[in-house]
Amino acid sequence: MRIVTDSIEFCAKEVPRWNSVSISGYHIRESGATAAQELAFTIADGFEYVKWGVERGLDVDEFAPRLWFFFDVHNDFFDEIAKFRAARRMWARLMKDRFDPKNPRSLMLRTHAQTAGVSLGAQQPYNNVARVALQALAAVLGGTQSLHTNSLDETFALPTEEAVTVALRTQQIVAEESGVANTIDPLAGSYFVEWMTNRIEEEAMDYIRKIDDFGGMVEAVERGYPQGEIAASAYRLQQQVDSLAKVKAERDDAAVKKALAAIADDCRADPNVMPGIIDAAKVYCTEQEVCDVFREVYGQHQDRPEFWR
Repeated sequence: MRIVTDSIEFCAKEVPRWNSVSISGYHIRESGATAAQELAFTIADGFEYVKWGVERGLDVDEFAPRLWFFFDVHNDFFDEIAKFRAARRMWARLMKDRFDPKNPRSLMLRTHAQTAGVSLGAQQPYNNVARVALQALAAVLGGTQSLHTNSLDETFALPTEEAVTVALRTQQIVAEESGVANTIDPLAGSYFVEWMTNRIEEEAMDYIRKIDDFGGMVEAVERGYPQGEIAASAYRLQQQVDSLAKVKAERDDAAVKKALAAIADDCRADPNVMPGIIDAAKVYCTEQEVCDVFREVYGQHQDRPEFWR
């Protein structure tokens, strides 16, 4: 905390228009945290910095207006919008309650956002363009001040110039062509969005109250509280991924092969394929495996450009 506090003090006195600290939740989310955990631990980090700055003898209004946040933008569209909306609300209310700043800018949460690296897929990487576009749109609807859009190939290589250009054009299209940046908080008043915002704020506040009980974020980190919560969340996510692997490892492979072969036979003949698909499901064939049989027998659709040129 020494280097952080020194940076805040130095910037407040020597370069007062410089954003002294980027309070990051991006690495928290990329490590497996939920949206509520990312929100709570990032906000709590911010309050810890403010507390140490005030204890150093700085007036809160000397440095709080230049604090800057950095959030991840993950796949759940409305969850991410709600996270950004809740973050601004929580920061303003809790800053007022805890430090009573006089400058309204001290209550403003300004944030950069970056689309989620962990959500990118190495297989069929062009699908990442759609993922990134939706994540970027969520960040803008949530109210981010700046945005980085990941390149489609970042999951397996340094981005190519073409991929970087697509990523840049993605956010330019969102900013300049969609119209969503023309209105402040355009989803305000939506019952669902307001409910989601309240829900994620309540979840985040539960974490913040526990951090307060520890005596602040530094003590909570030293006791391993946020690390343990993030690890548990990441483990639950991995369990969902591993459950499929477990099913495949424990199922009867001979029965699976027989069921898939039967579907292929039905596809090549006249019988209704549904009974065969049901039988395949009973021996734990996956949807992907059944679809692969259809692709093998019938092939895949290919566009014929001469019809639409």
